[in-house]
Amino acid sequence: MAKGSVRKKGKKWYYRFYIEDESGNRVQKEFPGTESKAETESMLRKAMEDYEAKQFVGKADNITVGEVLDMWVEEELKPGNLSNGTVMAYIAAAARIKKHPLGSRKLKTVTADHLQAFIDFMSFGGINPDGTTSKPMSKGYMLQFSAVLQGTFRFAVFPKRLITFNPMQYVKLRGRKEETDIFAENESETESVPTITHDEYLKLTEFLQKKNNPALLAVQIAYYTGLRIGEVCGLTWQDINLEGQYLTVRRSMRYNGTRHKTEVGTTKRSKVRTVDFCNTLAAILKTAKTEQHKNRFRYGELYRLNYCKTVKEQGRTYYEVYSLARGEEVPEDYKELSFVCLKADGSYVSVSAVGQICQKAKKTVEGLEGFHFHTLRQTYTSNLLSGGAKPTDVQELLGHSDVSTTMNIYAHATREAKRTSARLLDKVVGEA
Repeated sequence: MAKGSVRKKGKKWYYRFYIEDESGNRVQKEFPGTESKAETESMLRKAMEDYEAKQFVGKADNITVGEVLDMWVEEELKPGNLSNGTVMAYIAAAARIKKHPLGSRKLKTVTADHLQAFIDFMSFGGINPDGTTSKPMSKGYMLQFSAVLQGTFRFAVFPKRLITFNPMQYVKLRGRKEETDIFAENESETESVPTITHDEYLKLTEFLQKKNNPALLAVQIAYYTGLRIGEVCGLTWQDINLEGQYLTVRRSMRYNGTRHKTEVGTTKRSKVRTVDFCNTLAAILKTAKTEQHKNRFRYGELYRLNYCKTVKEQGRTYYEVYSLARGEEVPEDYKELSFVCLKADGSYVSVSAVGQICQKAKKTVEGLEGFHFHTLRQTYTSNLLSGGAKPTDVQELLGHSDVSTTMNIYAHATREAKRTSARLLDKVVGEA
């Protein structure tokens, strides 16, 4: 029977117990609990019961793909140096794999054919074991699944020595081949990136204004700057220069489903960028700042202030976000953040709240049937390119890693832009 104990480090309790490694040696493993000793002791008992039932470390012959995925997440992924956003994405991919029959297959029976079949299923789509339909996944998502499986099977080879070679080295990502009817009589056009017109944008803002929804400012900022949803929610007034009419994108807000916390962290690819904005948005921001100042007096002691708390866990740093009423006592380790997007009572506007109202607008507002928040980023880019902006300038404003990413996604965003480009040849002929 495994023996365990709990101990407190800082404000948090941790639990640990002895197990047998793959060589039969007794080793002690420690895991983070909660700030409650009773809850942590309960987690310890459950972990020991689970260990006794499965003995997955000591019996490598019986370990499943799902169990080694859990080991890889806890022992390598979380303590690693990947960004918190990437870790969250990989954990979600691992959870998806565990739900597939591949997750319950014994590790030592897995072949490259099994893994290739799974990757093809995710790439091309098909019927799930429960009878539901799985849609084909984008290349970006497929790369996440591939990375998780590559990392897990490499981890199983070394340092765990559960298997002798990595079957993922023989697996390929196969792209979908689209069929084209070369004899079709109707006009066909390459599918464009979904965008909205300015009139549709005005309908959206009118819808949000009528509902007095705090996501309005987030939508306006995204429409005029192309920021991602997490980047907009993570903006603070210190990031905005109203006189110079530019903002600095330093962080992104996200909900960590694993830790059940709202957090701020680095942006995608951890890059800081500067985005200039127009007079229209400058006026919107000035009005919003004035209104927020008035709300501080209207709500008085009930007005909420937003804070960031730094938490270190398994060698990883998290920045948790909290809202407290102005009259509440603020812990010493809390740092105040002056978010731009706020509710009337001063509390921050979460990413999920913005996403939910966008889903409602999609179902309610005419012309927005295919709308989602990211459409604003695509619209911003389409407007810039159609207006003659240089692709390299657009790339920097969006924070893309290279200009090919910008052009691959947006180069053919509108029919009018293509017509204008084609008619440039008329000028060349006329000058000849």
